[in-house]
Amino acid sequence: MPTESQADLAYATEALDFHRAITVPAGPVAASRAELDALHRHILALYTLFDVHTTRTRPVARTEADHLRAVRIRLWQAAEHLHAAFHSAPYPGTGHLPSREECRARLPQGAPELTICRRHLATAVLVRRAHTPAELRGPSTRL
Repeated sequence: MPTESQADLAYATEALDFHRAITVPAGPVAASRAELDALHRHILALYTLFDVHTTRTRPVARTEADHLRAVRIRLWQAAEHLHAAFHSAPYPGTGHLPSREECRARLPQGAPELTICRRHLATAVLVRRAHTPAELRGPSTRL
């Protein structure tokens, strides 16, 4: 029998599958800023979950922990891309695309858009303490 935490994780996975099946349209439609923000929040929650598992696993299974650490790095890289996608997505209401200069500067556009930046920067502090720049930019986990 699965433990309560395993059941919770299975429920969360099912909820994501349900969301994809019901909410995501079949045709070519760009994700909204709200959707990108929610995905970013989800990826960072996964990063935190893998951080806990990596820390708990390292003392008893070093090789497994190395793989979990590699997952954590890839999740952070995904969060970086989601953050960038958010800032290059059309503005709600107007559909206006940010200028190239705005995208390059990665300037927050104010509330509620600033929320994703706060979340990203808060996690970035933790990420930079746990990983080297080479790990974060490298194309391979070298396992």
